Amino acid sequence: MNREKVIIRTGIIGILANVFLAGFKAAVGFFSGSIAITLDAVNNLSDALSSIITIISTKLAGKTPDKKHPYGHGRVEYLSAAIISVIVLYAGITSLVESIKKIINPETPDYTPVALIIVAVAVVVKIVLGLYVRATGERVNSDSLIASGKDALLDAVISASTLVAAGIFLIWGISLEAWLAAIISLVIIKSGIDMLRESISSIIGERIDSEVSRKIRKIILQFPEVSGVYDLILHNYGPENLVGSVHIELPGDYPVKKLDKLERGIVDKVYTETGVALTGISVYAKVADNDFSNQVFSDLREIISQHEHVLQLHGFAVDEEEKQIRFDLVMDFDAKDRVEIFQDIVAKIGEKYPGYNICPVLDADVTDF
Repeated sequence: MNREKVIIRTGIIGILANVFLAGFKAAVGFFSGSIAITLDAVNNLSDALSSIITIISTKLAGKTPDKKHPYGHGRVEYLSAAIISVIVLYAGITSLVESIKKIINPETPDYTPVALIIVAVAVVVKIVLGLYVRATGERVNSDSLIASGKDALLDAVISASTLVAAGIFLIWGISLEAWLAAIISLVIIKSGIDMLRESISSIIGERIDSEVSRKIRKIILQFPEVSGVYDLILHNYGPENLVGSVHIELPGDYPVKKLDKLERGIVDKVYTETGVALTGISVYAKVADNDFSNQVFSDLREIISQHEHVLQLHGFAVDEEEKQIRFDLVMDFDAKDRVEIFQDIVAKIGEKYPGYNICPVLDADVTDF
């Protein structure tokens, strides 16, 4: 079964389960006068709506690429996760308002054994549903399903706390309904904010997953001609659509005819084993082993060692005829002033080799190698 069908099937299961639970909880809340149970029923309806949004977004994300969207519509899934987060946040705020009203004008709940049994069953159903939806989301890499699964598990905690409040009322006659509902609302609000933050982060663009980047590097280094892999940059056009480029280091006399075959082989192998499409492979020529280039490299390494935030040196090349020294530096984002450190290194190597044109590149720390 393909990814889209799995997500839609899981969404339908979520809709049916949440509508079923909402109906029972609404009835229990109405007859018992429990604001917490009633708000829990409303929360179940919002969960059903979340599942509907997940299904719609999955269908939209699965549309084939067109002229206006040549990389497909996969990012729609990140937008749907953000919408679900807003729904959760709205439900939490609405619940908090109603809870405060009940604190100001309290009502005495009337619990029955049947009502409590229904709520207990709802707790079990929500735990099973939440674990299933979250696990499915992780398996098919769906942020929307993962968010829905987390929300369902949170609902289970909320329903369980309602049972605790009912027990306190039945044993000691103390009604904590409104206060519990307020606490539940704050938990829902926090959950909504956290999910929204994660969704927005995905939309903005996050760091490449370490496991993916290291696997790609390992695959490329399996080709014996390649002595280094650098500057892997991936663009995320949806959970199943990663496109990017990479730099590789090859011998300086490597023939172009063989290079074409090598690049095609790398692209095919990376896509087959990871699903990542490398649309560009740039080449660094390995520096010839001679006394002068070795000395320049040694001096450069010594200068770099004075700065703890320099993570990597690559792309090093010396052209004695053109009097050029080229290199790339990867700088840690934690550095207070990356540009200042970079300029200091360039100035010092320039002082060491006057008359040479220093051609450096400041790279960002975007990949975990």
